[in-house]
Amino acid sequence: MKIFLKQLMLLLPLLLLTSCFDILEKANVKADGTGEYTVILNASKSKTRLASISKMETINGKKVPKKPEIENKINEASRIFKATPGISNVKTSVDLDNYVIKLSCNFKKIENINAGLEQLKAKNILGKMIPTQIYSQNLDKKSFTRNKVNTFKTDYDKMSTADKEVFNNAKYTSVLQFENTIKSQTNSSYVLSPNKKAVKLDANVLDFILQKKQIQNTIIFQ
Repeated sequence: MKIFLKQLMLLLPLLLLTSCFDILEKANVKADGTGEYTVILNASKSKTRLASISKMETINGKKVPKKPEIENKINEASRIFKATPGISNVKTSVDLDNYVIKLSCNFKKIENINAGLEQLKAKNILGKMIPTQIYSQNLDKKSFTRNKVNTFKTDYDKMSTADKEVFNNAKYTSVLQFENTIKSQTNSSYVLSPNKKAVKLDANVLDFILQKKQIQNTIIFQ
């Protein structure tokens, strides 16, 4: 794959420019399966470098996206999510002084988020390799699953040293909060909260690419 990151996430061109960024993905799920989903991309640790890069035309052979281009992508993603059945109250914020991007919405069932991501991929907002079937829930079986995603290790191994550096300090955090009490989970990398109503996974993005950590987890409720 010639330009892995460009295909990986067209929605987030900022990630092409820095290795110091954080991704927070959060789902708050009620007992009836409804809830709220939030994703935050925070590159504020690199804002000085990004401010300098934003004045350039290219870096490492890649076109540097300008602020209007980034804002247009975020606005288009918001419009697509708003049109997805089961998704409501879509909100976005773009702080390009501190390089923080946030998207949040409510859902009738967690699979609505999968459908929204599928639409983003269909409209070429997300790259073809981005996983979309990331969540599933079975209310009858009292289970919630963070689905397995494909590894990008083979593609990573083919990348140039400059492109690999983008991932060096990249962090990913997943927070899953529930109204119901958790009885068990299949992935001990997720830390269970004291009240047993939330789990949290912290890892470097490279941990997933190199398969040092797995993201899939099936949660059973009491």
